Amino acid sequence: MNQTSPNNSARERILEAARRLFYGQGIRATGVDRIIAESGVAKMSFYRHFPSKKDLVLAFLERRHEFWMGWFTGRVRELSGGLPGLAVMADALKEWFAEPSFRGCAFINTVAETSDYAAEEARLAQSHKEDLCAFIETLVPQEARGDAARIARLAVLVIDGAIVRAQMTQDPGVADEAKALLALLEASLKN
Repeated sequence: MNQTSPNNSARERILEAARRLFYGQGIRATGVDRIIAESGVAKMSFYRHFPSKKDLVLAFLERRHEFWMGWFTGRVRELSGGLPGLAVMADALKEWFAEPSFRGCAFINTVAETSDYAAEEARLAQSHKEDLCAFIETLVPQEARGDAARIARLAVLVIDGAIVRAQMTQDPGVADEAKALLALLEASLKN
């Protein structure tokens, strides 16, 4: 799940440094000077592209959303063979959890670092989870489509819990427990 970009512009180098540092060390722990140093751009160039750290954080979250959703939806579809079902999502999660750079969900981490839940960062995190719910609704078997939104919300709760637990334990096997819960959710649809 490599997120590097072949484009080597100043903006891209800044975003790449922000991705590594914000995701790896946290937004609060990462200062603008560190990003400037890691990206190898001049301070003036940094501020021309991102007038504030908040602007960079928002760009990081937007890019992370596009990347992660593209990877996750594609991987789940590939693993499922195009068939509806929820439990297969845990297989994709397990691959992600096993990556050496795994540090949880950038959106959950951002909300944990944000004291203002009305802030734009928190709204982007909420939007990310809404898009994840919308994707999961497409995985709900046809016979349960009437409850697809509720089922998707329950599945996201399982996924978010698994992400946090995997981050805490550094154990990719947490995904197996999530798979069991998603399979139970799936089985409840047939009753």
